[in-house]
Amino acid sequence: MNYIETQAIIIGGGATGAGTLRDLTLRGINSVLIEKNDIASGTTGRNHGLLHSGARYAVKDLESATECIAENRILKKIARHCVEDTGGLFVTLPEDDPSYHGKLLASCKFAGIPAHELSTKEALALEPNLNPDILSAIRVPDGTIDPFRLASANVLDSTERGGRIFTHCDVKSLIKEGSAVKGVQCYDRVKGMDFEIRGDIVVNAAGVWGQHICGLAGVELKMFPSKGSMVIIDYRINNIVVNRCRVPADGDIIVPGDTVSIIGTTSKKIEYNEIERLIVDDDEIEVLLADGEKLIPHVSKTRVLRAYCGVRPLVDISGDIKGRDISRGIVLVDHEERDSTGGFITIAGGKLMTYRLMAEMTANLVAKKLKVKKKCSTHRIPLPGSEKKIQPMKQIKKFTGIPGSVTGSTLYRHGQRVHNILTKDRKNYGLICECEMVTAGEIEYALKNLNVKDIVDLRRRTRIGMGPCQGELCSYRAAGLFVEFEAAGAKDANIMLKDFLEERWKGIKPILWGDSLRETEFTYWIYQGLFGLGDIPEGDGKK
Repeated sequence: MNYIETQAIIIGGGATGAGTLRDLTLRGINSVLIEKNDIASGTTGRNHGLLHSGARYAVKDLESATECIAENRILKKIARHCVEDTGGLFVTLPEDDPSYHGKLLASCKFAGIPAHELSTKEALALEPNLNPDILSAIRVPDGTIDPFRLASANVLDSTERGGRIFTHCDVKSLIKEGSAVKGVQCYDRVKGMDFEIRGDIVVNAAGVWGQHICGLAGVELKMFPSKGSMVIIDYRINNIVVNRCRVPADGDIIVPGDTVSIIGTTSKKIEYNEIERLIVDDDEIEVLLADGEKLIPHVSKTRVLRAYCGVRPLVDISGDIKGRDISRGIVLVDHEERDSTGGFITIAGGKLMTYRLMAEMTANLVAKKLKVKKKCSTHRIPLPGSEKKIQPMKQIKKFTGIPGSVTGSTLYRHGQRVHNILTKDRKNYGLICECEMVTAGEIEYALKNLNVKDIVDLRRRTRIGMGPCQGELCSYRAAGLFVEFEAAGAKDANIMLKDFLEERWKGIKPILWGDSLRETEFTYWIYQGLFGLGDIPEGDGKK
């Protein structure tokens, strides 16, 4: 059995786990992260990507609201290439309680959130697709943030500073000596081997799966699984975040992100044993489209690209509270104090917006236990790609000779790291994904630097396959590049291709009507009718 020794072990590769790895590494603490799938493959990658101003929580959850606006300001500085500063609107519709408008303004002022009233004419000038019947509007500093890019940047910074990450690895058990946790026993599904990591502290940052990890340590921490579903529209129907000015409910926000818009979100209590078998229900899609239509008319007549859902990592304290009524507050548990189990910490609750703060709180506790005095610096050190303001397109074209129509998306996704990706070699900027303008050079960079194991991982680093064709015209090209760049054998590439198309199918299946049905049939004709992909035996790859 392979053996690794370190100081801190983090379980969970979502934003909080990745952020904790970065924070600890910056403090000089030797750290290792374990993730059962890929980074940002759980709840982190299954939200609407809202860069909260805190206004959404201001009326009912002041603590979360103040945390959000503080982190909003920090992320706009340290994660520029992950953020789009769209701004946000809260609009009152004719059927909404008009008194909530005043409550929201007052609460935002109390929480320190910049918010000011707009006339309906001003709101419609900012977002022309808005419902023209709105009664009032408030502008807030909302924005959007790419969770995949954010988690990847945190991991990249950590590994460049000596941190280590193991993805697609299952935690089989926790190693205990007496009453203390001393490490983890893992299984690497890619390499097909067991290995063991020992350390002084184990951090449980597994989100809603943290209940299971606590069980392995012999302690109890009950989670409240609250499923949230969303639908993606195949183009940007709005350029500013649009919120319904009312108590948070289903279908009351539309978030523009990259090339699409996302309508969110529902809230359904599910049993803990269902968290691995998440599906979007028909009634959820109906609610999201119907309520989205009220904010932006005719949205239900656009093409729905896919539907997806995630589980909010909320801690259930009373066991009798509905999902939206549980605070989004942060829960940090020192199991030595609470359960007499040494060397074990759980970080839970919160939200994507507060991942850095959660990581800081966790790293503070780890540093205290390890007697490390170095303070947190993640609030002031930019993430890789955000070291400087994004360069103008003219400067990028000057050193690459490549048209801005091709390089723009690469610059947008990777910021300053574009210098490590784009060259004057024509092969480097050959387009692999036309929908998202992903080049061969960007894929090569991801395969060699961003811990990519398969095409699904590659999607999270580059957005390949996330456009209107959902991988129909780019996934086989990507599979070919895995072979060309010696990241996989031919047989393994075929398996990856099948797995990627199956993964895309999961989100398409719930909305299979109209144009989506026709597009799916075309995809089937290509991959089964033309390529015969389903008839290729899997074999053992590596050849």
